Amino acid sequence: MESKIEVLSTVKIQQSPDLYKIVDALNRTLKEKDLMFGLALDQEDQNKAIFTIYRT
Repeated sequence: MESKIEVLSTVKIQQSPDLYKIVDALNRTLKEKDLMFGLALDQEDQNKAIFTIYRT
């Protein structure tokens, strides 16, 4: 069984200690809608985070 993950949107935002809480809440709430959310530190600027929305 092959799973395709499609990137719907990516945005660079200011890093904040509580951002992961928002991403966690979105993932828990919207997984039934085939949506997944990711958060990663920007490799070029550690003060920025990259927020990504995926369709699974």
